[in-house]
Amino acid sequence: MNQDQVIERLKSGNERFISNKLNGEMQNDQRRSELTGGQSPWAIVLSCADSRVVPEITFDTGLGELFVLRVAGNIANTDTIASIEYAVAHLGTEVIVVMGHESCGAVGAALAGGDNGYNLNHLLAQIAPAKAQAGSDDVNVVVKKNAELSAKDLYNRSSIIKGAVDNSKLKIVTAFYNLGSGKVDFL
Repeated sequence: MNQDQVIERLKSGNERFISNKLNGEMQNDQRRSELTGGQSPWAIVLSCADSRVVPEITFDTGLGELFVLRVAGNIANTDTIASIEYAVAHLGTEVIVVMGHESCGAVGAALAGGDNGYNLNHLLAQIAPAKAQAGSDDVNVVVKKNAELSAKDLYNRSSIIKGAVDNSKLKIVTAFYNLGSGKVDFL
C-alpha cells in the first residue's frame, strides 16, 4: 500500500467501527503464527493512553498491522520518538498518525495547572506549548493543537523521521478521536 492507501484503509476501518461492522480479521492463532517470524506494520499510531481510545479497534485492524505507542497526552517524548524511529528505520512503516481525543484528561490537567507531583508535572510540561499556542482554554482545541505540535516534534527531533519525510518515504498526519461516536477526524 502507498501512503494514501494506508490512510484510506484507516478511514474505512474507522467507518466499520462506528457502524458496528468490525470484521475482526487477522486476530486468531493463524495470524499469531504468521507473525512469529517478524512484523511489517503498515501504520504507526501515537495515541493517548486513555482506556477509551484503542487504535487497533478504532481502525478495525488485526495483529501486526499497527505499531501503536500510547502515552497520556499522545506526547512525542524521547521514548516514543525512539520507538517510532525503530518502526520507520527497521520495519519500513510509511505513515504516522498522531491521534488526540475528545476530553483528554492529560490536556485537561495541563490546562488546570497545579502541582501533580514530579512525574505527572514532567509529562504535563510537554503539553504546555499546545496550551500556549492554542489561543483557547477549550480542552478539545488544545488537544488538536497538541497533536499538531507532537507531529512537528517527531519531525524536528528525529533525523530518521525527518529524512524519511523529506524523501517522501514517510507521511505524518494528525487526527482527533470523538469519544461518543468513535469517529476519527483526520486533521
